[in-house]
Amino acid sequence: MSERKGNLMSVRSDVKVLDATIRDGGLCNNFEFTDEFVTELYKSNIKSGVDYMEFGYKASKTLFDPSKFGKWKFCNEEDIRAIVGDNVSDMKIAVMADVGRCDFKTDFLPKSESVIDMVRVACYIHQIPAAVEMIEYFHQLGYETTCNIMAISQANTDQVEEALTMLCQSHVDVIYLVDSYGSLYPENAAKLAKQYLQFADEYGKKIGFHGHNNQNLAFANTIETMSYGVSYLDATAMGMGRGAGNCAMELLLGFLKNPKYSLYSLLTFVENYMIPLKQSGVVWGYDLQYMLTGQLNRHPREAMAFTADERSDYCEFYKSLLDNF
Repeated sequence: MSERKGNLMSVRSDVKVLDATIRDGGLCNNFEFTDEFVTELYKSNIKSGVDYMEFGYKASKTLFDPSKFGKWKFCNEEDIRAIVGDNVSDMKIAVMADVGRCDFKTDFLPKSESVIDMVRVACYIHQIPAAVEMIEYFHQLGYETTCNIMAISQANTDQVEEALTMLCQSHVDVIYLVDSYGSLYPENAAKLAKQYLQFADEYGKKIGFHGHNNQNLAFANTIETMSYGVSYLDATAMGMGRGAGNCAMELLLGFLKNPKYSLYSLLTFVENYMIPLKQSGVVWGYDLQYMLTGQLNRHPREAMAFTADERSDYCEFYKSLLDNF
């Protein structure tokens, strides 16, 4: 498993690109995207050759007040269909369901009645049993499933192996390595990817990677893990995502050699929609406060508060992080 799969010129038919702009980016603007924005991103993704588009979360309306969030926090079937119709395209539709934050037994239709193709179950490592229950339920409904184990950089090797063993014995299709804190470097991202792939190969599962850009390494980690066999790759337009953001879709599509992927419509979308969104005051992307939490392998919540307060006293912030380490 130490061998790289192909080289920089290879076209890998197993690689799938997933656009998470609305879901991860929604954490930056409370999911308040216009229908025009989402429709144009949908069209752009199809033209760009993107394989999956994640529309947002299926969050519980009892835990989260729908009047306080945009509609993509909840991804009602009729709201997705208002954008995609019956989705007469090769691109598949995904949503995310967080363990403990969704009403999965009441809020999902059978796949035969839904335009959604894939449900991505997100959990922390101690929530794997609950995640497996959800995965089995969605599998029975007919959906493709993933399990996105968050904050993996804080788990120990034994925990990771136990989690992978449980997931590989479930009906999950894809297991995601998630660098929630943006603390991984290509070397340890590759090491984890190889561990995941070892299990995946034995049980016939696929592995995905979802990076955060706290240390400007989301793209580097994505292509490094891909080089060893990770095949589901998450990215967002202009890297839009919580805190420091994600792997930028324009970097990934520009790197992949498969001719099905194209940059032109994405660049048009960036010009017409992403730049105005930034100019309107929505904030995301690499900054020193995110670098510091990434280097310390910490949740970015303190850096997000620092950003919201428009602070620039980086030295004081760093000292406060170290004091609470």
